[in-house]
Amino acid sequence: MASQNNFNGQYPSHDNDNWKKTLALPPKDSRPQTEDVTATKGNEFEDYFLKRELLMGIFEAGFERPSPIQEEAIPIALTGRDVLARAKNGTGKTAAFVIPSLEKVNTKLSKIQALLLVPTRELALQTSQVCKTLGKHMGVQVMVTTGGTTLKDDIMRLQENVHVLVGTPGRILDLAGKGVADFSECPTFVMDEADKLLSPEFSPVVEQLLTFFPKDRQIMLFSATFPIIVKHFKDRHMTKPYEINLMDELTLRGVTQYYAFVEERQKVHCLNTLFSKLQINQSIIFCNSTNRVELLAKKITQLGYSCFYSHAKMLQSHRNRVFHDFRNGVCRNLVCSDLLTRGIDIQAVNVVINFDFPKNAETYLHRIGRSGRFGHLGLAINLITYEDRFNLYKIEQELGTEIQPIPPVIDKRLYVAPSALEDASEAQQQQQQQQQSANKQPQQAPPVQPQFYQQQQQQQQQQQFQRQQLPPHAYQQHPPQYPQFQQQPPPMSQQPYAPQPPAQFQGQQGRMNNMGYSQQNQQPPHDGRSGQGMNGGGLRAFS
Repeated sequence: MASQNNFNGQYPSHDNDNWKKTLALPPKDSRPQTEDVTATKGNEFEDYFLKRELLMGIFEAGFERPSPIQEEAIPIALTGRDVLARAKNGTGKTAAFVIPSLEKVNTKLSKIQALLLVPTRELALQTSQVCKTLGKHMGVQVMVTTGGTTLKDDIMRLQENVHVLVGTPGRILDLAGKGVADFSECPTFVMDEADKLLSPEFSPVVEQLLTFFPKDRQIMLFSATFPIIVKHFKDRHMTKPYEINLMDELTLRGVTQYYAFVEERQKVHCLNTLFSKLQINQSIIFCNSTNRVELLAKKITQLGYSCFYSHAKMLQSHRNRVFHDFRNGVCRNLVCSDLLTRGIDIQAVNVVINFDFPKNAETYLHRIGRSGRFGHLGLAINLITYEDRFNLYKIEQELGTEIQPIPPVIDKRLYVAPSALEDASEAQQQQQQQQQSANKQPQQAPPVQPQFYQQQQQQQQQQQFQRQQLPPHAYQQHPPQYPQFQQQPPPMSQQPYAPQPPAQFQGQQGRMNNMGYSQQNQQPPHDGRSGQGMNGGGLRAFS
C-alpha cells in the first residue's frame, strides 16, 4: 500500500531528478559500441533503487546505463543470493559486483563487509580504484593489499576502519590467519577471474580462506571462462547459485583477429612493419616468457618506438609504476607476459599483438580481450610460426571462430574510432595544404649586396669558369686541399655520445637471432613460399 501511495502504482520517474544537474559528468564517449554492451533490456541504474550517493559516483564515473551483465547480476546480487556469472572480457563485470557490494555496505559499522578477491596485484589495484571511484560520495573505506608490499603497513591500516577489502589470496589469508583481518561478520565474498582463483595454484588458499567466513555468506563468482573446477567449487560451497551465461560466442564482436605466418627470425621485422603501417593508439604485445619480454622491449626501443615492459619477476614497485604510467598514456607500447591478461582495463588499447602465440584457448581469449574494451573496436594480430599451426587450429575449434590471414591493407575502420580517423584525416589535409602553400609562395629576390661583396662574387665565378676550361687530368692531378677533411672521423663506437649496445649483447652478434637479427643479417631472408599470411601476400605487401 505504501508503494502505491508513493509511486501511484507505477515505477518512479527519473526525468525530474534535479540532483543530476549538480554532478561533474565526464565528456560523453562518442565511440561506437557493439552488441556485447548495447544489447540491453533498457533498464536504468535508478531502477535498482540504489543509494543516492552511489548513483552519484556511478554517473560521475561515466556510466550511463547498465550493460547486459550488469542488468543480470546487480538485481540478483542485491537480494543476497549466490551468483555464478560468465560474460566476455571488457563488458562491465567489475561494476557488476562492485555496485551491489557497495550498496550493502553500512558505513556506520566499523568492520569488513565485503572481500573482493582477485588473482593479480595489478587487477587488485584496478578493482580498488573502481570501488573508490564509485563510492567516493558514500564515505566507504576501501583498502587494497597484495603480496610484495610491507605486511606491517597492512596491519596498521586494518586497525582503522575498513569496509571493503580488495586483495590477492596469499596476503588475505596471511592477514586472516594472524587475526588482523576479521571476516567473521563479512557477508559478501566475491571472486573475480574465478577460473584462475580456483586453479591448483590458488585453490587450497581459497578453500582455507572460506573457513574464516560465516556460513550464511554470499559468494559471487565472475569470469569469462568456467572450467570443470568451478563446477566442483559450486557444488561444495554455493547454495542454489543464480547462473548467468552471456557467452553465446566466446570472442568479442568488436575485436578483429588476424594471423601472420612468419619464421621466428622474421618476427621483429614483421612487428616493425606493423608499427609503421597501423594506426596504434596503445598496444599490448605478449610474449611467453619473462626473458623474451625484456629482450623484445629492448629491441623495440632500438627500433625507435616508446616501450615499457612488465612481468612477474619485477619488483612490485616497478610493476605498479609501469602499470600506472601506461594507463595514463605515458608510453604507447607495453610488452608483457601473461601477467596482464586478466581483467586489466585500459580503454586506450586498440591493438593486441601475440608476438608469441599462446598454447591454449583460455589464454588467447584473455589476451585479445585487452583490446576492444566495453564494446569498442580493437585489433588482434597473431604471429604464427610453423610450430604454432596446430595450436592455431585447436584454438579456432575450441572458440568456434575463424582467424583470418592478415590482408595487405587493414581497414582502419575495424579498430580505430571514427573521431580519431577524422582527426587524422584533418591533420593530413592541413599538412598537404601547408606544403602546397609553401610551393606556391614566390621566391624572394636575393638581397642587394654591397659593391665589395659583388666584386668578390664575380671573381669566384670567374675562377670557377676557368677551372671548368682545364682538361680533366689537370684538376685530378692537383685536387684542392681541405685540411679539416683530411682525417676520417673516428668510428661511432669511439664517440662518447654514441649509443652503446646492452652489455649482454656486446660481442655476441648472434645472440638476438632468436628474437630478431644479428648485425650481419639485418633484413629477414625471404623463404620464397607463396602461402597465405605474411610470407605470402602479407609480408610483401607490408614491406
